[in-house]
Amino acid sequence: MKKRLILLFLFGITAHLYGKEEKINLPKIDLPEYTFIDYSSNVIQIPGEDSSQIKAFYQKIDKLLKEEEGQINILHIGGSHVQADMFSHQVRSDLDVINSRYQTPRGFIFPYSVAKTNNPLNYKVHYTGKWAAAKNIQPKRNVSVGVAGIAVYTDDPEASVSVVLNPDDVSGRWNFDRLRLLGYVEDSSEKVKPVLHHNDVRFEACYDSINSTYFFELPEAIDSFRVDIIQEDTLPHTFILTGFIPEKDTPGIVYHSIGVNGASVPSYLDSEFFEDELRLIKPDLVIFGIGINDASGRNFTARSFIENYNLLIRKVKQVQSDCAFIFITNNDSFKRIRRRKYAVNLNGLVVKDAFFKIAEENQGGVWDLFSIMGGVKSMQTWQSKGLAKSDKVHFTKPGYELLGDLLYNALIDFYLQNDLE
Repeated sequence: MKKRLILLFLFGITAHLYGKEEKINLPKIDLPEYTFIDYSSNVIQIPGEDSSQIKAFYQKIDKLLKEEEGQINILHIGGSHVQADMFSHQVRSDLDVINSRYQTPRGFIFPYSVAKTNNPLNYKVHYTGKWAAAKNIQPKRNVSVGVAGIAVYTDDPEASVSVVLNPDDVSGRWNFDRLRLLGYVEDSSEKVKPVLHHNDVRFEACYDSINSTYFFELPEAIDSFRVDIIQEDTLPHTFILTGFIPEKDTPGIVYHSIGVNGASVPSYLDSEFFEDELRLIKPDLVIFGIGINDASGRNFTARSFIENYNLLIRKVKQVQSDCAFIFITNNDSFKRIRRRKYAVNLNGLVVKDAFFKIAEENQGGVWDLFSIMGGVKSMQTWQSKGLAKSDKVHFTKPGYELLGDLLYNALIDFYLQNDLE
């Protein structure tokens, strides 16, 4: 990390000496030399003739690097590949070549542990009281969900949620001086409210009626907190929590990640407050990685997949009309036929073609993970090298981290190799 920061500093001097027209030559990640990976495919491809949306996003990056102004928001959204946050957090960490000197905030977080599902390893969550969960993959649920596609809810007066952003990092890389709590009271009662605690200091929330969120203003930057759900009535009221957004007014790239195990494109179409909460993230770029669960269904068709994606993209455009899009093709995968018997899922090829059509129609880019992996049946090789799990769908931690490094390099290459005018 130190080596890359020194390089960035030197490149910054170069840009200053030779004029702001020059791009800053950002360093990339050194990748292992695997013969089974098609490194030539590790690029952001633009299927259509119109690349204006992507270039407009990269112009914001260029301005950030040269003028140290602006906070850029990237949203990476998917299913289980993203909920685990190994893949997305690797990209987030790689972006520290740009971000660490600004102490950019971490981005959206959800307390998955409270929902009794796997929480990202890079932040810790603890809770008290009785909570229930709702997910966008459920055909019926008791409460509505937002952009994260998942919510936890409680009427327990002993309920609380604690979050530690830097559990294993003494440097305190991730911190914030404002916290936005996304949530609501089921019956709109004012007798229940969230209260934040840090180092035995209590902070009352300001309710943002415009965005329907709770807002905590803090006197200094912190990296951990506890939120108690205070019930001020003898009759309990249900409080629904749909996420946290740590905030800080610093330049840089904020990399938000959102994922639900088993989620498909219709799952996010069925998230009731998707647009309302997306407005709080204000994405400049959405990286779509939804598709592996769509393609595993018995009734999968390319036509419905494309139609559903266009509906979801329309929701994003209604919130942020100038948002750019990058689509990640499905990884090669297998279907389980019976115990210890798998067959290759040829829908991976169909989805790949569909993503290129979606990107062309929406002036987006494609990161062709399917081809990068090596195409059909390549998952077997990744598994044999310890990069994928035995279910032949998911990756191991080293595998996800490799994917993150690959995507980061592809994002940087587009900046370095393309005319942004």
